[in-house]
Amino acid sequence: MGSKGDRATSEGQLAADLLVSKLGRIEGVTIKKMFGGHGVFHQGKMFGIVDSKGIVHFKTDDSSYGKYEALLSKKHGKMPYHSVPDKILDDPETLLVWAKEAIELSKK
Repeated sequence: MGSKGDRATSEGQLAADLLVSKLGRIEGVTIKKMFGGHGVFHQGKMFGIVDSKGIVHFKTDDSSYGKYEALLSKKHGKMPYHSVPDKILDDPETLLVWAKEAIELSKK
C-alpha cells in the first residue's frame, strides 16, 4: 500500500510479483492492489505491504520490530509494518522465516 495519493507503478507490481515468487514455498500467499501499492495476504489475512516504490514491509509488533530497527528498517507510516531490509530479501531462507513470523502476527 502506498501513501495517500500514490499511484500504482510498474516498480511496485514487479516487487510484489517477485515477493510472491520468493515466498512460493508458503502455500496461500497472494497479493491485492491497494491504495497505489499491494497488500500481501496469507489465507485472507494481510501480513505484508509492497508500497508504490516497490519497498516490501512485513507486519511487526513489540516482539519483532526491534530486529527490523536493528537493521535500519523504517516503519510504514503509522501502521504496524516495517520495511524488510535488502539483506533479508536476498536470503531466501531468512526471508521465509521473517514472512512466517509476520503471517503469525497477522492472525492475532
